[in-house]
Amino acid sequence: MNACASITITPILVADLHVEGERMPVYVHVIDHPDARILVDTGMTELHPAVVAAFDPRLYPLSKQDFDVAGIDIVVNTHLHADHCGGNHLFAGKPIYVQRRELDDAHGEDDYTIREWVDAPGVRYVPVDGELELLPGLRLVPAPGHTAGMQVVVVETGGRPVVVGGDVAVWFGELDEPRTEGQLLARALDPELIWLAHEHEPWRPRGV
Repeated sequence: MNACASITITPILVADLHVEGERMPVYVHVIDHPDARILVDTGMTELHPAVVAAFDPRLYPLSKQDFDVAGIDIVVNTHLHADHCGGNHLFAGKPIYVQRRELDDAHGEDDYTIREWVDAPGVRYVPVDGELELLPGLRLVPAPGHTAGMQVVVVETGGRPVVVGGDVAVWFGELDEPRTEGQLLARALDPELIWLAHEHEPWRPRGV
């Protein structure tokens, strides 16, 4: 079997947020690759006053689920907003790949994220400058828009690519009518589907 064809992606619900009168899910995604098990984003594991005030979250942390935290080899943060990096501390000592611009903004901009979650003890970032082949068939690609340092994971399985997009779009309409550089880039890949952090199902091109 082609190694790339054996890559699988599994969404895991880790929280939901109260946004504009509705509950919005927060998903992380596990990529099982023949060479490693990769986690894209880490959700949240605890409540914080800033998050509670804004979103009234309900949390389902990976550490409280039937999930093998120790079995993750690599973590990728699409970006460092609190609902995407609040579980980074669970993976202390593991490499966490993030765009250097994103890491700089998280450290330098006020009200950007929760810095103690970004810089939790033992967390080890691998700053990335631009596109990176993380493993065969798996690329990190900058996709600015939601944040300037946003990145997506592009998975090549032998056919059209699959994208793990985090917040490259928050809802499907932003991919149906892309506007940001990251959304336009994701669509230009002609993907089979795009997994998003805040939608229960993956986005697929209309008519497919």
